[in-house]
Amino acid sequence: MRVLFVTAEAYPFMKTGGLGDVSYALPKALKKLGMDVRVIMPKYKFEKRIRRRMKKIADFSTYIGWTVVSCSLWTMKYDGVTMYFVDNSRYFYRKNPYGYYDDGERFIYFSKAVLESIKYLGFQPDIMHCNDWHCALSIPLKDIYYKGDLRYENIKTIFSIHNILYQGVYSKDILWMLGIDEDKCYTEDTLKYYDSVSFMKWAITTADKVSTVSSSYAEEIKEEYVSFGLSPVFRKRMDNVYGILNGIDYDMFNPEKDKEIYKNFNAACIENKIKNKLALQKELGLEVDPDIPIIAVITRLTDQKGIDLIESALNYIMKKKVQFIVNGVGNKNYEGMLKYMESKYNGSFKACIVFDSDLAKRIYASSDMFLMPSKFEPCGLGQMIAMRYGTIPIVRNTGGLKDSVSEFNKYTLKGNGFTFDDYSIESMMGAIDNALKLYGDKEVWKALMVSAMNTDNTWDRSAKQYVKMYSRIMKKKKKKYDNKNNINNEKNKLESEYRV
Repeated sequence: MRVLFVTAEAYPFMKTGGLGDVSYALPKALKKLGMDVRVIMPKYKFEKRIRRRMKKIADFSTYIGWTVVSCSLWTMKYDGVTMYFVDNSRYFYRKNPYGYYDDGERFIYFSKAVLESIKYLGFQPDIMHCNDWHCALSIPLKDIYYKGDLRYENIKTIFSIHNILYQGVYSKDILWMLGIDEDKCYTEDTLKYYDSVSFMKWAITTADKVSTVSSSYAEEIKEEYVSFGLSPVFRKRMDNVYGILNGIDYDMFNPEKDKEIYKNFNAACIENKIKNKLALQKELGLEVDPDIPIIAVITRLTDQKGIDLIESALNYIMKKKVQFIVNGVGNKNYEGMLKYMESKYNGSFKACIVFDSDLAKRIYASSDMFLMPSKFEPCGLGQMIAMRYGTIPIVRNTGGLKDSVSEFNKYTLKGNGFTFDDYSIESMMGAIDNALKLYGDKEVWKALMVSAMNTDNTWDRSAKQYVKMYSRIMKKKKKKYDNKNNINNEKNKLESEYRV
């Protein structure tokens, strides 16, 4: 099977969150299983050392409304995976992937350019696997723009939802950019989302299969409070929705070989973890004491991640004999609140308001507990990374957190963390208190650390589930592709358009 993996970001070229990690690690894992997987993404303002390694393979164009827009296609290999990059400096020569006034236009362009680039890849995909709203329109537009072209009609489609909160919702004024009659694309079965449009919605309704990043999340999105208006769409498509838990790249996150942490360790010599703790306390200006438990939060500072719950509970938490570290950026009110708490609890609280992957690794490797009280969580990678480094997760039972963290039993020594159900201070503090109580029993805590480190969060199992999903949609018989006839059809189509 040949898979074209479409994404707005992929490590190390561009990463703002879990999508970037998945778009790097999943194709690599699928390659190990013998699949021909290639990744296509925008060509952002990369470092010169990366741009120099890229080779241009084509120049072509597409349309935004009636305007011709140029494209160029570049390629390189990274970690054995062929990467393609769609280049248009007006849209993508920027430091960040999103957050601009013209994001809607930029990703309409990207969705169209991905489809047109298929003619120039030198690679005919069997499956086009699109991820999140940024490339969602590639799926329905394939069947509209390229109807009758068997190169495209034979391509099966998968749409993966990494976070349904971000749907690509815009005013219907954007519809002219598609170049399609409004009555064909602004209906309840297509883009229409209340009085606006949702890119994600159209992909969900038209993809051959839809996947989410955990089995629990696949169930939860049927409910209105999680689906953000799309629950009716999901209920219609549930027979074609899969929930496959993400993994993490064990080469990227490896305490035994990681050069970004202070001291390497593994489950067999877990005592070396304490050396990381002491070094981090010193680096961050905390009291240097191996017996004070460190609770870490590494996340985007948003309501989804439960920062409002943490804010309400912080004074209760800091009454305990603990140290608290927060690393992340996001809502400015939360950033200010955390800096205030740092000044209030000087020596016990540290707010690292920065996006720094190396610092994050040092915090993962050095902390004792990792707090993730999300309101909802499609998958979450933080709890998996924490376990890889022997840091014990304290999480709310939702989505991927529920699927990856199980309550530890000190009598059977089964489980890998601490969980709670209700989104409340009382429920969260109960889980934190259970963790702190067990932390006092060094032998049992060591057994818990080993259990967490031995949890299998690799991509191996997940990649095999993706292969099964790909295989199911490939069972549908392809139409025979006749290159000669197809060329004649394209010629006739162009002549017809010219006459018009």
